Amino acid sequence: MTLPTPLAPAPSPALATTAPGREYWFGLPALRTSARSARDTVRERLRSWEVPGDTCCDAVLLVSELTTNALLHTGSDQVLCGLTLTGDERSLRIELHDDGPTPVRPPEHRAGPGDEGGRGLFLVQQLADRWGSARSTRGEGKVVWAELTAFS
Repeated sequence: MTLPTPLAPAPSPALATTAPGREYWFGLPALRTSARSARDTVRERLRSWEVPGDTCCDAVLLVSELTTNALLHTGSDQVLCGLTLTGDERSLRIELHDDGPTPVRPPEHRAGPGDEGGRGLFLVQQLADRWGSARSTRGEGKVVWAELTAFS
């Protein structure tokens, strides 16, 4: 996947109400350490935006799960992560773009106690107010996105 230059092209219609300075994009290589880097980057950025602690913790977990899924289940060389607070700063949108050709679907069944995997998208489904997947507008693959209420 080739990262766009600059990393923040014109926003998609869903991001049209973005306030200046409340959108942040970063790329990560497809390495085992990238999930931790994603968590650290998101935590630092949301703290600087003074996003409440509960929302920040949920966003960090969502980014961790989405990054891990992209690294494990796609042939991506790198991923692109975006954070956006809406213009009224009530909603936080998280996007993870990868080279995977197939949009992600909600889990069909819950992982059992003996299963080693299969809980990531269930966590995303439970934590996010809304989430989904579509063809990426910023790369050749797909985007998986999640939205959280940032400020009540």
